[in-house]
Amino acid sequence: MDLRLSGELRVSAALKHLYVLIPVLDNGKHYWVGSDEVDKLLRAGEGWLADHPERELISSRYLAHRKSYVRSALAQLAESGDDELDDAMAEPAVTATSEKDVPLAVQRRGSVLAALKASGARRVLDLGCGGGALLHDLIQEPSFTEIVGVDVSARALEVAARRFERLPERQRERLALRQSALTYVDTSLAGFDAAVLMEVIEHVDPPRLAALEHAVFAAARPGTVVVTTPNVEYNVRFENLPAGAFRHADHRFEWTRPQFRQWAGGVADRHGYAVEHLPVGPEDPQVGAPTQLAVFTRTAVA
Repeated sequence: MDLRLSGELRVSAALKHLYVLIPVLDNGKHYWVGSDEVDKLLRAGEGWLADHPERELISSRYLAHRKSYVRSALAQLAESGDDELDDAMAEPAVTATSEKDVPLAVQRRGSVLAALKASGARRVLDLGCGGGALLHDLIQEPSFTEIVGVDVSARALEVAARRFERLPERQRERLALRQSALTYVDTSLAGFDAAVLMEVIEHVDPPRLAALEHAVFAAARPGTVVVTTPNVEYNVRFENLPAGAFRHADHRFEWTRPQFRQWAGGVADRHGYAVEHLPVGPEDPQVGAPTQLAVFTRTAVA
């Protein structure tokens, strides 16, 4: 097969493309593929792979179809782009809504911000902060005196750090970024007024949800926890989402409203919290709102 590529690129950029695409076209890696290949793919794909229409195919072939590595790469690519890429890259388009001029991602962050302000929180954790879209909104609110963004992905934290490089010092000194896995206890996260899990739990394998629950609600134990997750019932209202498909390639599950309420109620009962459920986005009389939001308020002393 002959292939001719044309374009105006720096030689270094062209070589990065070739480094990734030669094994992709060959559809075979002739050496052992380990977890370090994910980092190699992300380094060579920086600046172009996240926006490539065939990023899933490219990632799959480059990583020898190793599903766990492919999921990791796609999740980190989703966190590496523009301001709205954190939680809206794969957000399907709604067929019709009176709020169509306001993206769902923006409505979601606004609802989270409102819940945090209503709680009176001053020290806030953004757990699974990704590239920092919510952090950007939090830091604009002077009532939050300490804001910590936490993510397992070092690459996502690098993206978040670049986002805030040009902020005035008085704002940057209120913000810290920390690498940590949400399914393990991190004692440095204890003692905060509030924590946010915005579009996070659906990225966790169901058997690991109990570990996340323990790390957040039992160990860190903030006064308020705000959780958002997709409402799978609403998926039928997305015009470009195939039947039965999830909204994001990295989602391990998407819950109905009763399923989310059952999980949230169990968490609240086990750890001494009250829970309130709120809709986010346009409410459909049959399938509800596109995003589910739960506000957990601690009622019992540990």
